[in-house]
Amino acid sequence: MSTAEATEQRALAGGTTAVAVLAALSFSHMLNDMMQSMLPAIYPMLKDSLALDFGQIGLVTLAFQLTASLLQPLVGLYTDRRPQPYSLAIGMGSTLAGLVLLSLADSFALLLLAAALVGMGSSVFHPEASRIARFASGGRHGLAQSVFQVGGNLGSAVGPLLAAFIVLPLGQPSVAWFSLAALLGIVVLARVGGWYKRSGALRPRSHAVPLGRRTDLSRRQVGVALAVLMVLVFSKYFYTASLTSYYTFYLIERFGVSVQGAQVHLFVFLGAFALGTLLGGPIGDRFGRKYLIWASILGALPFTLALPYANLFWTGVLIVPIGLILSSAFSAILVYAQDLMPGRIGTIAGLFFGLAFGLGGIGAAVLGELADLTSIEFVYRVCAFLPALGLFTVMLPNLEGARPRSPSHGAGNQ
Repeated sequence: MSTAEATEQRALAGGTTAVAVLAALSFSHMLNDMMQSMLPAIYPMLKDSLALDFGQIGLVTLAFQLTASLLQPLVGLYTDRRPQPYSLAIGMGSTLAGLVLLSLADSFALLLLAAALVGMGSSVFHPEASRIARFASGGRHGLAQSVFQVGGNLGSAVGPLLAAFIVLPLGQPSVAWFSLAALLGIVVLARVGGWYKRSGALRPRSHAVPLGRRTDLSRRQVGVALAVLMVLVFSKYFYTASLTSYYTFYLIERFGVSVQGAQVHLFVFLGAFALGTLLGGPIGDRFGRKYLIWASILGALPFTLALPYANLFWTGVLIVPIGLILSSAFSAILVYAQDLMPGRIGTIAGLFFGLAFGLGGIGAAVLGELADLTSIEFVYRVCAFLPALGLFTVMLPNLEGARPRSPSHGAGNQ
């Protein structure tokens, strides 16, 4: 048995410990993403106070997303070789610094720096936290990723409400109070790092673990599958960027909704997004991840096509299935990719989390410029077709139906 497999067996045998670790990771993810979601949630306030246009709003999102996305694959690649149990607490410290600077930022340049620091915290947090969740899963990888990710989704849903009822009434300096959440996260993640260090996961990996790819698939099949998954992540996160960055503006401009009312609508979408994330992992474990990927990308298409033409009531209704369906995809996509590359857990987590953040940032910037040139309504009419890219799922191999061959070099169980 490989070291990685032995670690998973120990985590399963100590069920309470594994559940506690997953709960701690999910809670920390909630704190992390709650703090990060403060930034887009106060965009309307920052737009007025700093006299920003939509293009600058998109660049702020780009600064956050790029620091998160560009560093994540590198962090994952490094920690695949040298796991860093306390790096999670260090990453949370970067988020803390970004929040404090955000509360003080009085210029566009400082706002960009604050956004970049918050993004840097994400770049450290996500790859290593995803790896620890897999080690604590006891083999139920989809469930573990869903539990981990739903914490982030819940944090993203709560953040706009806190912004609406605390930051908007009290002003930008009140953002600093949320640095207390970062301090709590540092404490929790330091304890998780201690468990990870004691778990045996830091020992050198056995060479029996295939480092490159699934041995029953050719390099071309793996490459095509990864490319398809990246296209699907593009579809999901470009569309999601249109909602997380501009949905409040859409509601305000088209329907005359108040800023606080728009934040409540955004909370409904993010709450549905969180629920879909929680359900996606177990469903993928039970029925197969390829089938879930089919349904979770292409299945959103009828609702996204209808959204730009709906009145306020039906907009509120349609946003729920859009959030539920789209969000169920990412756990399945991530675990599917990790199954394709079984010796590169951190690298794959960093690549796909980084890709998600990066595409979200690019999407926000591009869509912001498009909104300046046309209108917010036009942006949603164009983005409505993005889920049609789910048709590319037909090119993915069915991993659940394939039986891996033994590696040709004869490595067996230890």
